[in-house]
Amino acid sequence: MRATDGPVHHRIEVTHLSGWFTDALGFDPTSGITPWDWLATPTQLLAEVTGGAVFHDGLGELAPLRTALRWYPHDLWLHVLSCQWQRISQEEAFVGRCGEVGDALGSAVVAARLVRDLMLLCLLMDRRYPPYSKWLGSAFARTPMGPRLTPDLTAALATTDWRDREQHLAHAYETVAGLHNQLGLTDRVDPVTRPYHSRPFQVLRADRFSKALTARITDPTLRDLLPVGSVDQFLDSTDVLSRPKLTRAAGHAVRKSRSE
Repeated sequence: MRATDGPVHHRIEVTHLSGWFTDALGFDPTSGITPWDWLATPTQLLAEVTGGAVFHDGLGELAPLRTALRWYPHDLWLHVLSCQWQRISQEEAFVGRCGEVGDALGSAVVAARLVRDLMLLCLLMDRRYPPYSKWLGSAFARTPMGPRLTPDLTAALATTDWRDREQHLAHAYETVAGLHNQLGLTDRVDPVTRPYHSRPFQVLRADRFSKALTARITDPTLRDLLPVGSVDQFLDSTDVLSRPKLTRAAGHAVRKSRSE
């Protein structure tokens, strides 16, 4: 930094622990963390408060709270994983369905959404809070699956033929499905892609993975939640956008989290 005769903004703030967390997350974890706090908080914010260096914690109060926020409780992890698989199941056939009617651009846009959802899924499976779009590629590259999936995901985005696009995505689906089975969170789910009902489109039927994860949730309140997931997941979910009842449920979850 260069010396100056003018005012200097040192970017130093004096605050207290509860105030800092409330400003950063929208809730105060010193009073406990509810499921609604977890679900209504963007993963970017959770990544920010649990990452970065701590130079001094003289009262020893910051470290335990950061540890508590380091990752979702197990049942909530299963829920967000289930909802991420559900997102993929909503659109995995659309790459071919758009291509079938000559909508090349629409097919490419859907493929890009699916590539992004697969990247987010890999981060969640690796117990890493997904960052916002600027850093998503960098974070994904550091996951164990990043090097294996990048060639197929890149090829799916680069090709202009929807059939090739579908083939690359199908291979990526099977790779991620294999990782799911390796985690041992559910009974083994067949990782092989298959035709979309009687239509000539290759899909994974990702809803099978969603159902398997939900079945392992022990908390009945979480197990019975509608599949809207966290705030990051339901904002542009195909199910939420097309089903007003889910939109109202998602909005109710956010309002509830802020009122408790």
